[in-house]
Amino acid sequence: MDRRSFITKAGFAGAGAVAASTLAAPAIAQGNQTWRMVTTWPKNFPGLGVGAQRLGDRITAASGGRLTIQVFAAGEMVPPLQALDAVIEGSAEMSHGAAYYWQNKSTALSFFTGVPYGMTSRELTAWVRYMGGQEIWDEIYDQFGVQGFLSGDTGTQAGGWFRNELTGVDSVKGLRFRTPGLGGQVWEKLGASVTNMAAGEIFQALQTGTLDAAEFVGPYNDLALGFYQVCKNYYFPSFVEPGLATELVVDKAKYQELPSDLQAIIRDCSQAEYDAVAADFAANDPRALQTLVNDHGVQVRQFPEEILEAGANAAKEIMQGLLDSSDALTKKTAESFVSSLNIVREKTQGTDSLFIQAREKYFKI
Repeated sequence: MDRRSFITKAGFAGAGAVAASTLAAPAIAQGNQTWRMVTTWPKNFPGLGVGAQRLGDRITAASGGRLTIQVFAAGEMVPPLQALDAVIEGSAEMSHGAAYYWQNKSTALSFFTGVPYGMTSRELTAWVRYMGGQEIWDEIYDQFGVQGFLSGDTGTQAGGWFRNELTGVDSVKGLRFRTPGLGGQVWEKLGASVTNMAAGEIFQALQTGTLDAAEFVGPYNDLALGFYQVCKNYYFPSFVEPGLATELVVDKAKYQELPSDLQAIIRDCSQAEYDAVAADFAANDPRALQTLVNDHGVQVRQFPEEILEAGANAAKEIMQGLLDSSDALTKKTAESFVSSLNIVREKTQGTDSLFIQAREKYFKI
């Protein structure tokens, strides 16, 4: 995909680019309602933006039009990293993004996207759905009058794009690196200068030299964003985002005012979309990686052991700080996450990973 064409279609306009009618109150006629979903993703963005639109369409179809969802891409209604604020302030009923984008509101929110050396996507959904994670998440978001649902899953992400090959921790020091969440804190401990920015801003920052390195998601998204035009060293896997989840956030008061069947439709469509996005990435990440390597000369590399070990030590320090946090909800979230991780990892490491090793060694067709 041509990057310039993609960016044009994605509509990275400022919030003022949309007519004032966009901000009109949701329509309510004959029992039907129209809700607005603002997103952090470019329009038609592979996996994530498409998943947000598909979720809106699912809810509209499943409700028979009783609840119609209008989806606004990043910048069409509000800037991408103001999506949650739009719901809190009442200018939108829904937002679609990643919970760790809002860690400035509560550090505990980072646990519901991805934690360095933490849960895989399957482990995360086990914690949220069956081990008390959703109830804690509800407590955190209650402070802001919103409700969160898991809405997508990228799987284990790529580690990032780097101008130069990494030889060890020394090559990280001073690196200007785009990476968010607790993972960003890990890279800061390794010596990088970390910043977060929305998807549509990263390419230009790399191109102009504002950034030396960047990670976003993985091949499916990164191919569309054109990072390969600037950087050729592509590192796998990410050790700071082992299973990223996206979220649908809704205005809680308006959600609770809905009939019970419409509440169930929002909840269940979010769960269905979590699984659909996972399948989308599983199918298209490897295809996109082939294109990056075969057509664009990208060099796929693995992080040096020194970086992996230093990253793990940094992640332990950060996690211990969260376990010792003076903020009750952050401490509660960290304790629940760690205790659940120590349960679910038994299956992942004792069953799933052993099967993968055996398949790799013995079964090739």
